[in-house]
Amino acid sequence: MGEWWKEAVVYQIYPRSFYDSNGDGFGDLQGIIQKLDYIKYLGADVIWLCPVFDSPQDDNGYDIRDYRKMYEKFGTNEDMCQLIDEVHQRGMKIIMDLVVNHTSDEHPWFMESRKAKENPYREYYFWKDPKPDGREPNNWGSIFSGSAWEFDERTGQYYLHYFSKKQPDLNWENEAVRREVYDLMRYWMDKGVDGWRMDVIGSISKHIDFPDYETNEHRSYIVGPYHSNGPRLHEFIQEMNREVLSKYDCMTVGEANGSDVEEAKRYTDASRNELNMIFTFEHMDIDTEQGSPNGKWQLKPFDLIALKKVLTRWQTALMDVGWNSLYFENHDQPRVISRWGNDASLRKQCAKAFATVLHGLKGTPYIYQGEEIGMVNSDFPLDMYEDLEIKNAYQELVIENQTMTEEDFLKAVGQKGRDHARTPMQWDDSQHAGFTAGEPWLAVNPRYKEINVKEALADADSIFHYYQKLIRLRKQHKVFVYGDYQLLLGDDPQIFAYTREYEGEKLFIAVNLSEEEAVCEAPSELLGDQWEVLLSNCRQGDEPKHIRLNPYDAVIYISTGKGRH
Repeated sequence: MGEWWKEAVVYQIYPRSFYDSNGDGFGDLQGIIQKLDYIKYLGADVIWLCPVFDSPQDDNGYDIRDYRKMYEKFGTNEDMCQLIDEVHQRGMKIIMDLVVNHTSDEHPWFMESRKAKENPYREYYFWKDPKPDGREPNNWGSIFSGSAWEFDERTGQYYLHYFSKKQPDLNWENEAVRREVYDLMRYWMDKGVDGWRMDVIGSISKHIDFPDYETNEHRSYIVGPYHSNGPRLHEFIQEMNREVLSKYDCMTVGEANGSDVEEAKRYTDASRNELNMIFTFEHMDIDTEQGSPNGKWQLKPFDLIALKKVLTRWQTALMDVGWNSLYFENHDQPRVISRWGNDASLRKQCAKAFATVLHGLKGTPYIYQGEEIGMVNSDFPLDMYEDLEIKNAYQELVIENQTMTEEDFLKAVGQKGRDHARTPMQWDDSQHAGFTAGEPWLAVNPRYKEINVKEALADADSIFHYYQKLIRLRKQHKVFVYGDYQLLLGDDPQIFAYTREYEGEKLFIAVNLSEEEAVCEAPSELLGDQWEVLLSNCRQGDEPKHIRLNPYDAVIYISTGKGRH
């Protein structure tokens, strides 16, 4: 099987917000088909489609009612098959979201499961008796706040849900459940799907003795290590590989919550026959005060040294074993230039700077819709957010526990809320940013008149065209894909600099991720080579000796060897 996924660039689509073809305010599959040439023009090789399956939409489609049928607002199964064909006709590939840690509570399996303790589907989920005092079986929390257990009157037992109470967790201990999952994977791969992004795959194996967490004074319900990396996790994934993945030339990326680099090696070491790569969260937590009862909402300032340290640890650990996925944004992560940069006076420079850092690293880069035009966070009042995570956290942290003020919570949501990534794609400066002729399901970012695809395509110096160049370089120079990584200037609080080296080609990448001018003194071992600028968002000479970098300047040099000139 080929390793085409190593050389690929992935474009992630959040379908309900991408493009609405029929004016109902909700993006759809025909809308995606109409915009495929745009993605091809950008240069992406793979499209990752967030969930489009039939769903009550309690968690925007991550609560699946039928894995073999499209949600009606997205379109029909015929539309999905057309999309697969149209993607392939353009020489691209498509991967879908595999959401099998849980189903919707409206899935036929669960509706049967809750009927009676003797029902054959009972063991498809986790059902437990209350404690003698009537409380939940243990103190596990939901990632969406509150308890991970929901009491069901009909049979007098609790069922487990790591997310919404409308998302009961599947029991992977049950072989019948695993067979059902493998069947649905084959169903779509036989229709041409080229792989899977596996939603919270790190949670599918449970600690089935259901131990309590040690309590702390702030929270009744706790989310912690028992929520991921259960005892049979890798056994299950190896079985999935053996039964399904190994039979197809496919790409796999697992959302590996709770993983460190050693866990990542277990997932991605090719000799273990599990997954191609995983999404890790460590670098996305550097602006979170660890250990706070407020979780992700407890902010701390962006720290470049910390970011370099985390990314370098992953680059180094997976250099020869496994593979990295590279991202700053996705449907769960807000716009990086608003979160860690300057989205006002330096928006374009900032977007190019973060793109340079990411696309220069070793791994498969992911571009989230709108990232390539420098979309920014919205400044919404609380009642305009739709996200279940935000609503539940507000209720728990501000109203019930009072561990945050409303002002601090709003500030945190303004920086880290998931809805910032979910506002409609900004196609032009017409009403609703050209996303829909109707009323959009979520408000359009008010800055759409200055930030949109039409403007970006017309501007030769735009963020879009810079991304195009980064992607083109990756295809022209194998060093971007396979080169070893070495961090430089690790303690510099402004500059992210590193080298990549492969088969005689060497890159030197220097990025100023600050709002002050910076001077980058290249290490002496680089100065014996001949260099030329491959790409920059600033003016630089051909010698990387004493590089003066304005705020958010970025430059990529390539060595043309010693003494060739």
